[in-house]
Amino acid sequence: MIENNIFFKPFKTTGGAVPFDRITTADYEPAIREGIKRHDAEVKAIADNEAEATFENTVVALERAGETLNRVLGVFYPMLSANANDELMAVSERMAPVLSEHFNSITLNEQLWQRVKHVHDNFDAARYDVEDRMLMRETYDGFVRSGANLQGADRDRYRELSKRLTELTLKFDQNALKETPRYELWLTQDDLEGLPESALDAAKQAAKDKGREDAWLVTLDAPSYIPFMKYSDRRDLREKLFKMYNRQCTSGEYCNLDVLRDIANTRLEIARLMGCKTFAEYKLQHTMAQTPANVYDMLNRLREAYLPVERSEMERLTEFAGKLEGKPMEIMPWDYSYYSNKEKDSMFEINDELLRPYFELGRVTQGVFGFAMRMYGLRFVPNHDAQVFHPEVEVYDVTDEDGKAVGMLYLDFFPRTTKQSGAWMTSFREQYIDDDGNDVRPLVTLTMNFTRPTESKPSLLTVREVETFMHEFGHALHQLLSRCKYQSLSGTNVYRDFVEVPSQFNENYVYEREFLDSFASHYQTGEPVPQELIDKLLASSQYGAAYACVRQLGFGFIDMAWHSISEPYEGDDFEFEHRAVKDVQAFEPIEGCIMSPQFTHIFSGGYAAGYYGYKWAEVIECDAFDKFRQEGIFNRDTARSWLENVLSRGGTEAPMALYKRFRGSEPGIEAMMRRDGISRVETGTDK
Repeated sequence: MIENNIFFKPFKTTGGAVPFDRITTADYEPAIREGIKRHDAEVKAIADNEAEATFENTVVALERAGETLNRVLGVFYPMLSANANDELMAVSERMAPVLSEHFNSITLNEQLWQRVKHVHDNFDAARYDVEDRMLMRETYDGFVRSGANLQGADRDRYRELSKRLTELTLKFDQNALKETPRYELWLTQDDLEGLPESALDAAKQAAKDKGREDAWLVTLDAPSYIPFMKYSDRRDLREKLFKMYNRQCTSGEYCNLDVLRDIANTRLEIARLMGCKTFAEYKLQHTMAQTPANVYDMLNRLREAYLPVERSEMERLTEFAGKLEGKPMEIMPWDYSYYSNKEKDSMFEINDELLRPYFELGRVTQGVFGFAMRMYGLRFVPNHDAQVFHPEVEVYDVTDEDGKAVGMLYLDFFPRTTKQSGAWMTSFREQYIDDDGNDVRPLVTLTMNFTRPTESKPSLLTVREVETFMHEFGHALHQLLSRCKYQSLSGTNVYRDFVEVPSQFNENYVYEREFLDSFASHYQTGEPVPQELIDKLLASSQYGAAYACVRQLGFGFIDMAWHSISEPYEGDDFEFEHRAVKDVQAFEPIEGCIMSPQFTHIFSGGYAAGYYGYKWAEVIECDAFDKFRQEGIFNRDTARSWLENVLSRGGTEAPMALYKRFRGSEPGIEAMMRRDGISRVETGTDK
């Protein structure tokens, strides 16, 4: 089995592409176990080295160790999110505690820790470059944050808690993955009022795929759920679907209520072992924000700026709905998308369905690639020889202006039952310089859940889906353009509250005429999107900005609440969440509805005490884009500075140092408020 396992040697394929045609689910577990065995041997050799500990023979050696394990996990984890089956999930359940114990055994290896500590305490920073200094700092801090300074019973308890946390987060994630496909809203001819042709075609296709020719099917996948909530005239069905969505994982076989409490309480105990009062305090030490007080300061400043405008927006929307219906209306959460879409259309004569025909996925893809070429000189060439993990996946070779390899990009666009909801970027391999001085280029994958093509139409995207594409592509560029020495510092291996800066920066271009003109044309006639529609899109871009911001702040407050507990929580999860968002909630709580049990970002996705980072990063990227507005949104000199100072540097320096080198100063919230049309006079924040 070992001899035939593809993971035990570097992939002998062009560019190091993953040979998916030679990988079976049965290969993963033995490869993980063998990778652990080899990694253990490498770590033992470092720890047992009789020579004096040095940066090279200890810190760099640790960085380079684990090649086999990295290779298999680099494929395993992306597949677990994008193409999982019951067998693969069973492997993850068996391997999660084993991997947790393995990595704990490294950071809790006393002999190894003493060598790392010796290097740190005697480190001559002047002898090393900025990347070496950062690797030294990150390695030392990583050991400390992983319990290296703990002794005796505390060390044993940390090992136990880490293992348990791994198991809990995996269970939370798998419950969410298994729960979503269970919810279905079947429609008859009488239930279709208001739905546009694109939504009807998709619902009909979904029903056909389930063997029903006489019905229409709506699911909780975003391309199905969002149009229904936005367009359906059937308020009763909108309410039903809303409650389906917001009651996920609150009961039954895949209930996450006990799991999320266990996760929060386990994280709290880990933080206490590390000498912190809360998990947020512990986690934020390794971020730009540094402290919970700084996070709450940012959240509250944005709340003060945006909440008055959001309240005005809701009052106006309620009045609009009342006039539309000819009676007083109370806007409920299942009404917001419906009436806001109608109000936006009445104000600007623009909606998703008017624009869909101009956002055919193939054309959008070429527009996104064209953006990267104009900004950074990148070229994307289809690779039809590379193996893929699903027939719908597309692969591109990425090169620079001189034809030099930059990396490979895998695009996975459409929903399926084996894929998690949402959109994300990950890598099968990250960029680094190997021991022989070779620049190992990244293998990047973008996973989305876009509107599927139907029998009569290609995939036609909404504006929001185009934004999502550009967002995830920003993460991809952060990986592809990386020019770093060490893998652990390359690409998106940056502070959590900085990682969203390049991705959210990209979203700005969706509302720029110069970008839209480069690709937006009618999928049938080829006619460019009419200038009138572009003008309306740009004019409407600020619509609902305050509501969207306050809603996002609510998610940040939920996250901080769960990770700011100072005593184990055993109370009511619904009450807990409602208290957390009471100062920013647009609607009264709906019985049985709650976000936390399906909030994978914070309970299984790495954003614990970090969800605020989306808004933190938004402040930074708006300030960055403001510079492009002043100098030209495709100005190559400005783009080169953005590339050299931010995109290519990964986590090799403190994020603010990198940003200030690009911008010349730290960011404020003014650029973000200008973009969203929020006036300080209007909000009272000019006082």
